[in-house]
Amino acid sequence: MKRLVACLLLLPALSFAQDDIKLVQLYSQDELLKLIDANAHLDRMVTDRCQLVQDVEARAMTLKLPAFQFLFGDMLAWGVCVERDAERGIYYMKQAAEQGMPAAMEQLGRYYAQGKLVQQDKERAVVYLREASSMGNLKAQIQLAELFIDGYGSPYDFEDAYRWLYGAITADDATHKRISRCLTKLETLMHPKAVRAAKQAVDS
Repeated sequence: MKRLVACLLLLPALSFAQDDIKLVQLYSQDELLKLIDANAHLDRMVTDRCQLVQDVEARAMTLKLPAFQFLFGDMLAWGVCVERDAERGIYYMKQAAEQGMPAAMEQLGRYYAQGKLVQQDKERAVVYLREASSMGNLKAQIQLAELFIDGYGSPYDFEDAYRWLYGAITADDATHKRISRCLTKLETLMHPKAVRAAKQAVDS
C-alpha cells in the first residue's frame, strides 16, 4: 500500500479547466527552490489556479520534502489556496528549517525579528539567521549584520558576519548599498585586526 501511495505521489497533477483537461507538471525541488528564492512561489500557486494543493500537501506531509514543507507552510500562514492556519504554517516552516533549508531559516529569522505571525524575539531571530548565513543565504547575512549593529547577538560572531558580506556578490544596487552600510557600521564595532582577518579570509 505504501508503495502504491508513493507511486501516486510521483504522478503529475491534473488541472481540470472548464472546457478541457490541462496537464500541470508539479515542480521539482530545484524548480521550487528557485521560485522560493525569487519569492514567487505563492504567486505561482495562484497562477496555477490552486490545482496543485493536494500534491504539495502530500509532498510536505508524507514525503517530508523541505521545499514543499516550506511552500505548504507559507500557504497555510497566509491563506493562499487553503484555509489560513498560521500556527500550522509556522510548524511546517520549522520542519523545513530543521531539515537544513536556508530559505526557511531566513524567513523564520525575519519573522522573529519583526514579530510577524510570532512574538518578536530578536535573539531567537539571530539563531535562525546565523544558521542560514553560514549556508550562504545573502538575505539572512544582511539581516544578521543589521541585528548585530542594533546590539543583538554576540560580538564573537561579528567577524563571520563581516566576512560573509565582504565576499558577497550582487547585481542589485539597493542590496549593494545595504551591504556597504552594514560593513561600515560593523567596522566601528570590531577590532581592526578582526576586520583585516575577515578581509584576508575572502581575498586569500
